[in-house]
Amino acid sequence: MLTPDEKSACILIVDDHYDNVELLKVRLESWGYRTMTAGDGLEALQKIESEPPDLVLLDVMMPTMDGNEVARRVKQNRALPFIPIIMQTALDSTESKVEGLEAGADDYITKPIDFAELRARLRSMLRIKRLQEALEERERELLEVNEKLRWMSQTDALTGLDNRRHLSERLNEMFEHAKRLNEPFSCVMCDLDKFKSVNDTYGHQAGDQVLIQLAQVLKIEAREIDRVGRYGGEEFMLLLPGTVLDAAVTFAERVRKHIESRTFTFEGGSLQRTASFGVAGWPHPRITSCDALMKSADDALYVAKETGRNKVVRFDSDEFNAHISVEADDGAEPSPGEPADDGIRRAG
Repeated sequence: MLTPDEKSACILIVDDHYDNVELLKVRLESWGYRTMTAGDGLEALQKIESEPPDLVLLDVMMPTMDGNEVARRVKQNRALPFIPIIMQTALDSTESKVEGLEAGADDYITKPIDFAELRARLRSMLRIKRLQEALEERERELLEVNEKLRWMSQTDALTGLDNRRHLSERLNEMFEHAKRLNEPFSCVMCDLDKFKSVNDTYGHQAGDQVLIQLAQVLKIEAREIDRVGRYGGEEFMLLLPGTVLDAAVTFAERVRKHIESRTFTFEGGSLQRTASFGVAGWPHPRITSCDALMKSADDALYVAKETGRNKVVRFDSDEFNAHISVEADDGAEPSPGEPADDGIRRAG
């Protein structure tokens, strides 16, 4: 008795002798298999590629293209699934069998065919195919799980942007790439102004919707080669490869205007908010590492928040330098390049 899997199996019979094809077709169908037939190697290849069978019962000696060449082409075609091939050969020599196996045949049977032996070989090869398919399915599932885990480890769950850890990794990679090729590279830090009041007034769900919509604005404005991520809370980072500092400031100003003119919506209401930006770029004599680049953009963002919000401040601009000098004189803020107190720097 055939198993349900065996009953659904389709076997392609390839032989240039009509009588042989018909004899095998009748016998295989009497056992419960479905069959396809081909009278030569070229026809067999066409049928295998258009409607892959579960197994091929392949005659070796055929005109135009013999069975060995058919087997070789089938096994070399990576677009095809695993298809067991059983060679039929009238030559019982070791050389003939070795040639068929090296061409890609998985098993062989000699003519005249012993049908009890053929039935056993068919079942054995189909069992191997099922095991192979099960293994491939397990591998596909494992790849999907690994890809999902990789995505989760790199992605901010709320916005779908890069998370802080992945941003840091990409910053290192992109900065080193820029140094190797001597190409400009800019970093933009963006912070939504007075975001705490959104959560306090409308609730955290409304705040989440605002952040999601802000993330969409940033993705729309960024190029495909740019990286956009949520650095933490309402703060976002944009990495702009191949972008000089002036162009990064222009980009940040465009994004600032987009946010300023946008109405953020959520269940039960809507609101408008502005955003502040800090921009830094490499090459620059005061920036020698990716950490210094990020801190310079962060320092510029701090100045933008401290001097009125809803503005873009360029690291090393006159406004930036003047404010940092005042802060340093007052002892309230360390000079650029030194560690900053996050409690002071995160004004809303």
